[in-house]
Amino acid sequence: MNTLMMSIVGGGLIFGGLFLLGLFIRGTEVRTRAATPADRKEQLRKLTTKVGLAVVVGVVVLVLTRWPVIAVGSGLLVLGWNGLAGGAAEERVAMKNLEALAAWTESLRDTIAGAAGLEQAIPASIRAAAPTLQPHLRALVDRLHMRVALPDALHRFADDLDDPSADLVIAALVLNAKLRGPGLREVLTALASSAREELDVRRKVEAERRSTRRSMQIVVGASVGFAALLVIFNPSYVQEYQGWLGQVVLLVVAGFFGAGFAWMRRLAKYNKPERLLARVAPAGEEVGAR
Repeated sequence: MNTLMMSIVGGGLIFGGLFLLGLFIRGTEVRTRAATPADRKEQLRKLTTKVGLAVVVGVVVLVLTRWPVIAVGSGLLVLGWNGLAGGAAEERVAMKNLEALAAWTESLRDTIAGAAGLEQAIPASIRAAAPTLQPHLRALVDRLHMRVALPDALHRFADDLDDPSADLVIAALVLNAKLRGPGLREVLTALASSAREELDVRRKVEAERRSTRRSMQIVVGASVGFAALLVIFNPSYVQEYQGWLGQVVLLVVAGFFGAGFAWMRRLAKYNKPERLLARVAPAGEEVGAR
């Protein structure tokens, strides 16, 4: 029993050290848009579920193998399993938002022909907008009703969307709101066509990245499955890893595997471009942009 408790405590210390080391190496990013209470509640629920499942898996593996390194590695694998896809979900959401943005830009272009200006065209375009854009458009219209200047309202609209492609469209609207010059319909037509072309390119790139992600999942599954089969069906083969010295060696081996998985994930990850309309904090204040 004392050995089991020491293993659990040792596994917890190793887990905490590896977690802090990962945060130190990876760093943290400051979000450009503050999370709403609903977002924070959902994030907390997901994190609690993942941490609980990781703890259960780690304890089960520790009881079966008495190896703290394997237990900690199993818990970390559970925590980071969704991240092994390399941002596939984020890329799908980004492409969906880009398609919605292109459709809204075309709708706004057509609405401007029969409206007196942007102040009238933007509220009229809400009905034809995609469901993902409607809440942000309604917030934009509410700001206009509260007598917020149109350029400032559009800047806050860009912060709500937090999308580099949307910044191009909103920048054209901001310039037109300030200068009130002609040619906005032509500019929106060109921007909508550019968004459609970017969407086609993203779809092709995503199709190529999908094979890389699938290969990574196969490698991870095969490595973990092979190690589990050895521990269960041929324990004498891995007998050398018993004891603290063997666990240290196993930690080094697991570190190499983890570095390889992280490198493969980086190859398949979607890196979001920098925003054009990102806010820059004044001197002396904390910068909220990336």
